[in-house]
Amino acid sequence: MTKTFASAGDMSEKKISFTEVGKDLWAFTAEGDPNSGVIIGDDSVMIIEAQATPRLANKVIEKVRSITDKPISHLVLTHYHAVRVLGAAAYNAPTVIMSDTARAMVVERGQEDWDSEFQRFPRLFQGHESIPGLTYPTTTFSERMTVYLGKRRVDLMHLGRAHTAGDIVAWVPDEEVMFTGDIVEYHSACYCGDGHFEDWGHTLDAIKSFEPRSIAPGRGDALVGPDMVEAAIESTRDFVASTYRPVAKVAARGGSLKEAWDAVRAECDPKFKTYAIYEHCLPFNVARAYDEARGIDTPRIWTAERDAEMWAKLQG
Repeated sequence: MTKTFASAGDMSEKKISFTEVGKDLWAFTAEGDPNSGVIIGDDSVMIIEAQATPRLANKVIEKVRSITDKPISHLVLTHYHAVRVLGAAAYNAPTVIMSDTARAMVVERGQEDWDSEFQRFPRLFQGHESIPGLTYPTTTFSERMTVYLGKRRVDLMHLGRAHTAGDIVAWVPDEEVMFTGDIVEYHSACYCGDGHFEDWGHTLDAIKSFEPRSIAPGRGDALVGPDMVEAAIESTRDFVASTYRPVAKVAARGGSLKEAWDAVRAECDPKFKTYAIYEHCLPFNVARAYDEARGIDTPRIWTAERDAEMWAKLQG
């Protein structure tokens, strides 16, 4: 009998934390569930990541309203994944920002991603009936743009491919704080099913070059202080490399996907098995690593049908 998705059985509510990572900068975290960020300017607020549904977005808004009554003027989406973007309608933000590449990925594969994510992670789609449709930005950019929230400057940048081809970060220079989306995780598995393994480390190096004092990562606790920032960046680097390295060896000798799976389990289980969403991410990570190691540069689109076929093959 084929097992269900590891995430399908994870229905327990997660404890929400709301941590100040710099002056008027906050990280909304929930024990490995998708994080959001809050940047408070002189006269308005920027939100980083929308959550999966308007109902879940309202939990972020409730925390924002506990500290400020300034209007939400900007919503920044670091990439296109459904669990990050489909709650956008709750914010009523006049400006919704993605990279050019991320918007193109919504067009190309947004509906398929929504369908497959909904099947994989039912708990993260509480109130899914309130989602009005795919989320499209009002504003896009290629490499870099700057937004001023009054005097507060926020630099939005595409530093390289990693979790997806269209990842962006938000850098707040007055406090030296970065919101990295899923390029950096903390005690949570990296989802690499749409990732670029060979580029990811270079993108981490680009983040590291800013010498952030704090980081709001994509999943896991807020990273406050240089030591915690360094530990999270290097742990993320190790996770990505430890996934790709054994797969590349298997692919180089013409080995099978199942052999790649066994090799990754042997290397990663001892180090990362206790990380949040590890079991959920693992088959998708191995499948994408196997493709990349065989020269497939653009991640293949995940569909609910492809998910189930791969899951049955590796987990059944």
